[in-house]
Amino acid sequence: MKRLFLSLAAVLALGSLASADEWLTDYAKALAQAKAENKPVLIDFTGSDWCGWCMKLDREVFSLGDFKNYAAQKLVLLKIDFPRGRALPAAEKAQNEKLASQYRIQGFPTIVVLKSDGSKAGELGYLPGGPKAFISELEKVTPKK
Repeated sequence: MKRLFLSLAAVLALGSLASADEWLTDYAKALAQAKAENKPVLIDFTGSDWCGWCMKLDREVFSLGDFKNYAAQKLVLLKIDFPRGRALPAAEKAQNEKLASQYRIQGFPTIVVLKSDGSKAGELGYLPGGPKAFISELEKVTPKK
């Protein structure tokens, strides 16, 4: 019985970590969640399957525990992707193109930070130094509660 309880606890813990790692792809849902939770939105404009700097940012920052833990508590994550090796649903592709135009995205990766009301707070790109360096720069443009 004790072993079953520990196994169940481990599965639940892993499930909560997985949910903290989820990036939304729907702009309207991200804004609604940000407003409800009073959190800023971090938008990752990326070419996930072809942009070397995007993959480096994902590998060195977004996929690591320090960033995931920070983001789970302080951010709503939104990935706006422009892949070349796979097709996006038409509605998502149209949304992404509109957002790239709206935020005047010139290159990838571009990280746009929005306040919980949807107004732009700041912008970042790839930074060397891993999660600690990225979070430090992110906090400079993230609105304080």
